[in-house]
Amino acid sequence: MAASTIKIGLSAPITGNYAEFGENFQYAVQMAAEKINAMGGIRGKNIEVIVMDSKSDPKEAAIIAQRFAQDPEILAVIGDFTSTASLAGAPIYERYGVVQLSPTASHPEFAPSGKYMFGIVGTQDAEGPFNAKYIAKEYLGINSVGIIYINNDWGNVTKDRFAKAAEENGIKVTMAQPFLEGERDFNAILTKIRQTNPEGLFIAAMYNEGSLICQQIRKMGWEVKLLAPSSVFSDSFIKLGGEAVEGVVTNTFFALNDPDPRVQEFIQEFRKRAGRDPNLHAACAYDAMMLIAEAIKRAGFDRKAIRDALAETKGFQGITGSITFTPVGDVVRKYKIMVVENGQWVIKRDYTRD
Repeated sequence: MAASTIKIGLSAPITGNYAEFGENFQYAVQMAAEKINAMGGIRGKNIEVIVMDSKSDPKEAAIIAQRFAQDPEILAVIGDFTSTASLAGAPIYERYGVVQLSPTASHPEFAPSGKYMFGIVGTQDAEGPFNAKYIAKEYLGINSVGIIYINNDWGNVTKDRFAKAAEENGIKVTMAQPFLEGERDFNAILTKIRQTNPEGLFIAAMYNEGSLICQQIRKMGWEVKLLAPSSVFSDSFIKLGGEAVEGVVTNTFFALNDPDPRVQEFIQEFRKRAGRDPNLHAACAYDAMMLIAEAIKRAGFDRKAIRDALAETKGFQGITGSITFTPVGDVVRKYKIMVVENGQWVIKRDYTRD
């Protein structure tokens, strides 16, 4: 290791279908690193972030994992963005004994897949039931729901957890239909679901496909209530979807109107750098860097010691709230309900203090 540097890897989709999310990671992680360095670094060393573009392609993520894991100067890795890409890198990081802390992988099997895997966004084991009970049943008051979902690891588990919880809450799932990543025309799928006459539609997609789905729903003249997981929480979802995304309901545990001075400082700095508001994923990426820095501060520069220190984290006060890792390395989150109103994300109900 260079005498004055701590190297942390960042694996993220800097280009490709999820580029905005990857850019958000990069801005937020760099911001956190620079803040730590300005305060004297860690044990007298500065953090250097080594960025590699996975495009959220599992093959690319695995290649990056190999490169990072085989470089002894890389002490830990932040990423990847999607559960599929994170799971692709996991066996490699595990084999080499390198922490992989994903800010956003919510697949319930990601963190338990190895001792060196950690996730802080929460999992679909909590998000799915919240979306069914508190958004679909209580907030929207619907008794039936259709589901359209991306056909990958994350999409399948998101659909499954939501559908199971919906049925348990007395909401009939009329039909669930998959689509492929990069698909642009959803009319045939939407027509099929519409024929089952659901009161609501759950859209398990990212901001780009999610906004297109909403536009095509409105173009069809289909007045159905729309809800989605936190994957759509993005400025681009509103910019791309326009009026078609008005009224879409999702969840978050990070809010732009949070009065916490640390949160507001983060938001202002992010806006300055990125020219847009940070979303939940950017905030999680910032906390991921801060968590790793705190672990290194306690453990020193040994990969296994960093892993052990991270696993022992309890009550870490991040900008996304208090973080305590479960025995398998993930975090149990509570959520707020958020709606698109007049071209903005607006918090409607807050369950994070329950």
